[in-house]
Amino acid sequence: MQTSTTSSSAQAKGGPPKKGIFAASFVGTSIEWYDYYIFGTAAALAFGTLFYPEFSPVAGTLAAFGTFAVGFIARPLGAALFGHFGDRLGRKPMLVLTLVLTGGSTFLIGLLPTYAAIGVAAPLLLVILRLAQGFGVGGEWGGAVLIATEHATPKRRAIYGSFAQFGVPMGVLTSNLAFLAVSGLTDEDFLSWGWRIPFLISFLLVILGFIVRSKLEDAPAFEKVKKQDKVSKVPLVELVKQHPRNLVLGSLAAIAPPAVGYTVTVYMLTYGTTEVGYERSTLLALIMSSTVVWMVTIVIAALLSDRFGSKLIYAIGALTAVVWPFPMFALVNTGKVELAFLAFAVAAVVQGIMAGAQGGLFTEIFDVRVRYSGISIAYQIGGMFGGALTPIVATALFGAYGSSTPLALYVTGLSLVSLLTVIGLKVNRGSDSTPESASVKN
Repeated sequence: MQTSTTSSSAQAKGGPPKKGIFAASFVGTSIEWYDYYIFGTAAALAFGTLFYPEFSPVAGTLAAFGTFAVGFIARPLGAALFGHFGDRLGRKPMLVLTLVLTGGSTFLIGLLPTYAAIGVAAPLLLVILRLAQGFGVGGEWGGAVLIATEHATPKRRAIYGSFAQFGVPMGVLTSNLAFLAVSGLTDEDFLSWGWRIPFLISFLLVILGFIVRSKLEDAPAFEKVKKQDKVSKVPLVELVKQHPRNLVLGSLAAIAPPAVGYTVTVYMLTYGTTEVGYERSTLLALIMSSTVVWMVTIVIAALLSDRFGSKLIYAIGALTAVVWPFPMFALVNTGKVELAFLAFAVAAVVQGIMAGAQGGLFTEIFDVRVRYSGISIAYQIGGMFGGALTPIVATALFGAYGSSTPLALYVTGLSLVSLLTVIGLKVNRGSDSTPESASVKN
């Protein structure tokens, strides 16, 4: 199958409505990632005590991170389901559904009774809501990227794809800002009611996101396929049959960004406070500040990707991810605030390079008929291995060895996998079909 690269008359007249696309992609994704990241912050700071009080401090932290990881397990399932309907019905309706599901789950977590109130039912309900939250996020990223990149010409895909990528650091920024606002409370007040505030705020954010996305028009590349009656009947089956290589390699290539990201935004909150001695508010402020570097790097990397190719820029980012973990832990271990900020700022550059290239890259490795399913599943599988396991493995490794060296080695190893696999990806910058599917007959 071969589809045209010019997707709408709007483009022919000077380009698609950038402001509307940016708002739908960036604002909605920022809200979704805010919802997702506040759980990670709460898992590091409060959930072990509130929902697993019967455990030792280390075991409680592991249990809280385990609950955090459950969301990642649900994400590939959400990617498959929302990807299926996104490839059959359109990108826009799935983006509205993912926003409501994720935001609603987050709001309910803020109302959840703790173990002291209802016993073992509390952690069980927390797991259920985390599953629902992860399920919604599973379909978010792919739709948000495609609603932007499929409005763009091939030479502008990376910069349009970066609209959704801004949502990740913005989610980190706003979630940490929300917890920073309540970090001045006494430990008693924070654990009693303060931790709930960031979750309850989600209700207002979801309303904002719903308004923005309800005004959105669907991606023209998909609309063209729909008008030609070439929509895939079973996108997942077609994806596995026609794109097995890129699906596997894309999933492995997607491991490095969350491996570095969740080491900083989740694990460091526990490690920095309990093992190195930083104040909780200090670490939150440092991580929050580093997101500015993250966002600036995304823009630069996206512009470079459109000029030199997303694959090359992503590979460079993966290489920096291989190199940085050891210096990062060494700087944090000094206990000096300025050196810790340097550690987080460079980590933000590492993530930003890959994030700036990723939207354009993943759009170019799958055919438009199965693209929502393909990029969603690849991204979420990478997130599961890179994000869900990293805080758990890091906690266990430090508990076993009492040193940050095995932790750094682990993150370096994951990043090396991404570096090697991105090299093997087959991309096509000039068409809405990849080389592997260009000859597929419908």
